[in-house]
Amino acid sequence: MTDGGRPATTLRTRLTRLGFTDPTASAHRVGDADLARAVGPLDPSSELLEALGAVASPDDALLGLTRIATTADPDALARVLTTPGEHRDSLLAVLGASTALADHLVRHPADLTALTDTHPLHDHAATVRTELLEAVGADPSDPAPVATRTGDTGTDLMRHAYRRRLLRIAAADLTSPEPLSLMPRVGAALADLAAAALEASCALARAEHPDAGDVRLAVIGMGKCGGRELNYVSDVDVIYVAEPADGVDEEHALAVGARLAASLARACSGPSTEPALWPVDAGLRPEGKNGPLVRTVASHVAYYERWAKTWEFQALLKARPVAGDLDVARAYCEALGPMVWQAVERENFVEDSQAMRRRVEDHVPAAEADRQLKLGVGGLRDVEFTVQLLQLVHGRADDAIRSPSTLEALAALSARGYVGREHAARLGVCYRLLRTLEHRIQLHRLRRTHLLPTDEVDLRRLARSARLEPPAAETVSRRWRTVRRDVRHLHEELFYRPLLPATASLSREEASLAPDAARARLWAIGYRDPRGAVRHIAALTEGVSRRAAIQRQLLPVLLGWFAEGSDPDEGLLAFRRLSEELGTTHWYLKLLRDSGIAAHRLACVLSTSKYVADALARSPESVAWLADDAELAARDVERLSGEVDAVLTRSTDPIAAANLLRALRRREMARTAVAEVVRPDEVTVARQALTAATDVTLVGALRIAEHEAGLTEEGLLTQSVIVALGRLGGREAGYGSDADVLFVHEPFDGVDQARAQAQAVAVAMRVRSLLGAVGPEPAVEVDADLRPEGRNGPLTRTLSSYREYYQRWSSPWEAQALLRARPVAGPSSLARGFVELVDPVRYPAGGADAAALREVRRLKARMESERLPRGVEPARHLKLGRGALSDVEWTVQLLQLQHAHAVPALRTPSTLVALEAAQGAGLVDEDDAGMLRDAWELCSRLRDALVLLSGRTGGAAADVLPHDRRALGALARLLGYPPGSGGELEETYLRTGRRARAVVERVFYG
Repeated sequence: MTDGGRPATTLRTRLTRLGFTDPTASAHRVGDADLARAVGPLDPSSELLEALGAVASPDDALLGLTRIATTADPDALARVLTTPGEHRDSLLAVLGASTALADHLVRHPADLTALTDTHPLHDHAATVRTELLEAVGADPSDPAPVATRTGDTGTDLMRHAYRRRLLRIAAADLTSPEPLSLMPRVGAALADLAAAALEASCALARAEHPDAGDVRLAVIGMGKCGGRELNYVSDVDVIYVAEPADGVDEEHALAVGARLAASLARACSGPSTEPALWPVDAGLRPEGKNGPLVRTVASHVAYYERWAKTWEFQALLKARPVAGDLDVARAYCEALGPMVWQAVERENFVEDSQAMRRRVEDHVPAAEADRQLKLGVGGLRDVEFTVQLLQLVHGRADDAIRSPSTLEALAALSARGYVGREHAARLGVCYRLLRTLEHRIQLHRLRRTHLLPTDEVDLRRLARSARLEPPAAETVSRRWRTVRRDVRHLHEELFYRPLLPATASLSREEASLAPDAARARLWAIGYRDPRGAVRHIAALTEGVSRRAAIQRQLLPVLLGWFAEGSDPDEGLLAFRRLSEELGTTHWYLKLLRDSGIAAHRLACVLSTSKYVADALARSPESVAWLADDAELAARDVERLSGEVDAVLTRSTDPIAAANLLRALRRREMARTAVAEVVRPDEVTVARQALTAATDVTLVGALRIAEHEAGLTEEGLLTQSVIVALGRLGGREAGYGSDADVLFVHEPFDGVDQARAQAQAVAVAMRVRSLLGAVGPEPAVEVDADLRPEGRNGPLTRTLSSYREYYQRWSSPWEAQALLRARPVAGPSSLARGFVELVDPVRYPAGGADAAALREVRRLKARMESERLPRGVEPARHLKLGRGALSDVEWTVQLLQLQHAHAVPALRTPSTLVALEAAQGAGLVDEDDAGMLRDAWELCSRLRDALVLLSGRTGGAAADVLPHDRRALGALARLLGYPPGSGGELEETYLRTGRRARAVVERVFYG
């Protein structure tokens, strides 16, 4: 068969279609004489060529066959190759994926028979141990077996037996239709094989040293060997532990143990005829490479008790006996095992673990960063560090998650609620794929590497050996990018979970939810009813449900966070109510467990604000806001108006539409309250948000009422405007503020005035009833008592009626009330007309006359003497008291009445904006303006804080600074003071009020 003839051309075409990358060279190998003696002539239709086309690299497999044919018994090779089935498929799969194992078969063609074992992964570790011990002539039943085949011969026999077993494992792995599913069993088989090699090397070392009986040496497997998840080629991490034999001096025994350990390592990785297995790495021992190679159990314990670093306890998580004296190994594990689960109590344990991961990333060479399957971003270490940190933090109280195997531990963490099911499933799939790719890369030449290849041929072989679809180079690159992104995202979400440092910082007693321990802790941190709290804890955590499991994880930390608030008992009760409402939803507990800030914020608001607790209970889905600052940001009028439009467009039932409007306002008040509790520095934004929520609610209610009027037989006869007054008009609304308004209307041309008036009154009454009626959503009290003639006057007037009234009968207090008039709903043309009408009234030319100013001062004095509730100290009343809200507001309003005609900046409904304008105009000096501003701000915040604290929006108590120390402390926390600052807040308020009152005496009363 020649290159130039037609048959060769046909063969090359066939080879190309089968996936050979070098069909010319492979066509020459098909005609190899030695191969032909075993399988007969090969032609393009040969079944063997078809089988070669199914392996990772058909070229490598064919090359391996031709090399093996030169050393193997032709009959033995023929029996494998001419019989389709598992044996032939196993051989071809190995040759197509591993040139190193092909080299082994060339050296040891008799090992072709090893491929007849179709179930190597079912063998127990003891079976593999026996196999390698017998290879060196040691008795497997001896507790301290000694090799009879020693020296280089014994080493070569052990390594040959190891490779023969490795060949069988690789064959089973490479022929699996689902290599990702098989990967954990492959890792366990490789770890068992490594343990057997260490045991056989111990036997060789004992034979080399006549005094070996003076020491009882144990080998502890660490890392992947300890976790039974070893790679094909990896350093095998070990720790050596030694105890003197009876009557032997310890120093002598340790010296013998060190010689045995050195001989053991040489048997595995020293020079010999057979290739080395892998380096035996004892670098994880105490003091690392600077420490003694061998220590006693007591020496290890002393080191870990006094000197060990955080990462050393993390490494111990995977420690297990693998070779040598098992009694010594068990003593070591029993002594050090508990320390692993106590290490979390070390200061900065979590932060140290996180810093260690970052250091590992920083040491990855830049040229390798995008190819590092193990150490780089999104690689294996991200998964392993994540799982191990979660185990170490939660494992001290839950032994079900203590497995040294990454995948077993991940499954346990998911089952016990520490990791979400979806997260665990995704992380598990990614880990299996990364490990499978790592295995395939290492198998090719049996070299220790974790770098994704760059050559297209290598990537294609990798895709085919890992059974990725389609089996192309780009598939590997694409899957790697996807896995890397997913792993990194999950790593950052879980590894840097803020709940971890908080959980780790708890003492063992604090982490316990056992009733006695819990009661003692609860009493110590400030719960007033520890027995009741324990009952709530039991209700939340009893049972075997996933919800109970996650609650058990959350509560030890949450209990401490509740105690940071003003009422931890109330916080725990509110949490129980929320959890009973939301615990079965898929997102609630997951949010608290996984979110960066949600759990802490929830504990804070529930134990600090009854108002917020009630709001969240009413609308539990709002808990999701806590995880996202954007969700806590105030919604502006434009955005809320868009929601109102959507509500009114979709709804056909006016009552239902009004309830939706009220729900919108309730939702925004809740959002604002939550934001104010967790971010108390944003109070100005809070007032604007509360104002905007009421504004759009009035807009929507007026549209509903006018729409209903337009459906009557007469149709709509007049247009209406709602004008906000008071704190709403000044954009200074609080949680307990009513909606003080005026109604204005203007009939359409040609409409009967009386009928238009009647309809306008009906529209205004409908607005009030829609928003104020008893219903499923909180009412909005629309108060029109500040209208001309008060309750005795018509509910709404036309512009001409208002003009006539203000020109003829208006009182100074009405002009004062108009200072905060601001149209909020209705046509802009009518709103402008009203503003133009009232501007001369509230900003009179030349300023208010002396009689009007006297009347304002008289009314203020009368209000102080008559409206202050009996028995309330004037210095503590937040609205009517000395230096309180009314003092500041009336002072500013007096300046507006006097000077707004000449100072345009004073023409504003906002108290603080007007005060700033007065200061800018020189009407009040900077110090006095500062005192008034501080008093107004503090009073406003305290009034809102009283509502947030108590959940009550009305009542006399809502305007009085309490005497109770606990209540003062709670108010202080809501205002952003540190814990224990109730007395400081009280002193600050009283001092601020005194100073403001002195300014009022000078500026207002003159």
